[in-house]
Amino acid sequence: MHTLQQRIQAFATLGNMLNDFFLCGKQASLYHDLEIVLQKAEQHNAWFNRENCLFALQHWTNLLKEESLSKWLSAYSIKKKSPKQVALILAGNIPLVGFHDLLCVLLSGNKAIVKLSSHDEVLLPFLMEKLKAINSIFADLTHFSQERITDFDAVIATGSNNTARYFEYYFGKKPHIIRKNRNSVAVLTGEETPEELHNLGEDIFRYFGLGCRSVSKIFVPETYNFNPFFEAIYSYHTLLQHQKYLNNYDYNKAVYLMSLFKLLENGFLLLKEDQKYASPIATLFYERYKNISTLTQHLEADKEQIQCIVSKGNIPHTIPFGQTQIPSLSDYADGVDTMTFLNNIN
Repeated sequence: MHTLQQRIQAFATLGNMLNDFFLCGKQASLYHDLEIVLQKAEQHNAWFNRENCLFALQHWTNLLKEESLSKWLSAYSIKKKSPKQVALILAGNIPLVGFHDLLCVLLSGNKAIVKLSSHDEVLLPFLMEKLKAINSIFADLTHFSQERITDFDAVIATGSNNTARYFEYYFGKKPHIIRKNRNSVAVLTGEETPEELHNLGEDIFRYFGLGCRSVSKIFVPETYNFNPFFEAIYSYHTLLQHQKYLNNYDYNKAVYLMSLFKLLENGFLLLKEDQKYASPIATLFYERYKNISTLTQHLEADKEQIQCIVSKGNIPHTIPFGQTQIPSLSDYADGVDTMTFLNNIN
């Protein structure tokens, strides 16, 4: 019977192997295999370019440390019990987006039946093969399925608002976490420094804006001057070198102009005044506000649509500029504690 400490040590060893890759390059044991996987991931999905895949891997390298994992799990009383079969229906919008769910299932002592997104079929199986080589216990605890999952005790499913209705119908009678569309926003006051606005560019453009933690809308004062914002994010213009991003920029600009929408733009980002939260690729919605108090109430009313709020701290429970894409182990999607859910499956 394996122990929690053995499971923690295995993930920490995986983290060390990834760290060797970033520190030692060609001398690392993972170098050859990982280089092939990075190429394969981008060939499979052009949005998963090398830079973003490496960013995701580096983020997990920083988290998969024995001390960090142990500190995170110390908040829970993880029960020794017969493992339950947990179905994971994963999204595929950004690289390794489902790794946290899989980590939670395995560290909680349960088994994972994983249904991968067709957009993200490369990186996660690669890491799991390495984990199984580190400790063979994970061979019995993880199964990737291409078929419809029928034998399970609980489910964690991530998808759109449309697929969520299907998930509720199919999985609703079992213990479940079902996630819908969410977007992230930033609140600006006009007092941000150039560095803060530049860091906001990381929140907007990392993963081409495809993540639920990507800022897709900004709230600005009624008299806000956008020039400092455009100047601060100019270095991100290299996004136009990515063909799919450029295609989306050109397409959305044409659609907006033909529809006679008023736009602000800088050659690689379209700003459109809009009350919705989910903006298309290469587009950032904005909305003007009269005062912070009213805006705070507005955001609270819409909290089910919002994943993260970025600000200087003048709005409660916000994240500093440039930090949305580096969540901690305890930053659970939609604010639902996955470990508590898994620990309480009967």
